[in-house]
Amino acid sequence: MSKIVKITTRLFAVPLPEVLTDAKHGDHSHFQLVTVTVDLADGSSGTGYTYTGGKGGTAIRAMLVDDLAPVLLGKDGTDVEGIWDFCEWHIHYVGRGGIASFAMAALDIALWDIRCLKAGKPLWKMAGGAGRTCKAYGGGIDLNFPLPKLLKHVRNYLNAGFNGVKIKVGRGNLAEDVARVKAVRQEIGDDVTFMVDANYSMSVDQAIEAANAFKPYGITWLEEPTLPDDYLGMARIAKATGVPLAMGENLHTIHEFGYAFEQSNLAFIQPDASNCGGITPWLKVAALSRKYGLPVCSHGMQELHVSLVSAQSNAGWLEYHSFPIDQYTLRPLVIKEHLAVAPDTPGIGVTFDWKALAPFEQKFG
Repeated sequence: MSKIVKITTRLFAVPLPEVLTDAKHGDHSHFQLVTVTVDLADGSSGTGYTYTGGKGGTAIRAMLVDDLAPVLLGKDGTDVEGIWDFCEWHIHYVGRGGIASFAMAALDIALWDIRCLKAGKPLWKMAGGAGRTCKAYGGGIDLNFPLPKLLKHVRNYLNAGFNGVKIKVGRGNLAEDVARVKAVRQEIGDDVTFMVDANYSMSVDQAIEAANAFKPYGITWLEEPTLPDDYLGMARIAKATGVPLAMGENLHTIHEFGYAFEQSNLAFIQPDASNCGGITPWLKVAALSRKYGLPVCSHGMQELHVSLVSAQSNAGWLEYHSFPIDQYTLRPLVIKEHLAVAPDTPGIGVTFDWKALAPFEQKFG
């Protein structure tokens, strides 16, 4: 046992090289990074984090600073699952899912960092240990890209060593989406894995029409074709088309994942440790995915998820996201022979380059 003596929360607004657009979230000019460093009485320390697409970071920080940090001081920082359970119920009435899951994620990841450091083991060994590598694809936020730029963007992923790519669809004109899907498939050839992501922009009927139109181009999955809350609507799409469906980035509690597994007829699940409450619930989702016979994949924060996905016996695909958090760490994602390689050093394997982040820190009085 070692008591928590200090919790430090920081918020950064990190500009993107260019504005990125998808069908529902709109334009992204920057991403927000919220970091949490937890210090224990025995001198050990760990850092966790979460991120947003540019909105909500101040609220996440406020929940951490005002509602969670004060009540966690003095608690046993080695009781990772116990603290997670305490936090869930402490803010459950005002924050089931949503902002609460983001805030809890940053804390939970920090405590896992401490856990791994104390054990002298890397996260992939502590989180399952099935392997150190996994398949990876380049996932672009590219809906606004003209076709020549889209094709160049996809080619850049292949040149970087990925053998899978994903593009955005949902431009409002199905013929345009189909033309872009066709062009990308022609660009990458038949041997590269290809996914498309609609960011829940379609009705169920529209998604059925789109999925059928995409069939000739051999897509591995259609991601979030309709509202993530419409579990039965997802099942209707899958049954009507036979096209494999994926979702998970907008599911923020283990209960929501349970409904999706049970009702949505999914082919892939994509939990994001940054918004489902951290590593602790991510591993619960992974366990459920084995029960239901689905590969467990990821969304975003590739620098952390490479360890979690690789560690699972049913590892699916790691997403390399367009928010380049890993470029602000001391170990950007490593791709070798088309596989993503997890860090092998003790801890979660994510050490931030604080000097690089410094210009983007948001100051509070």
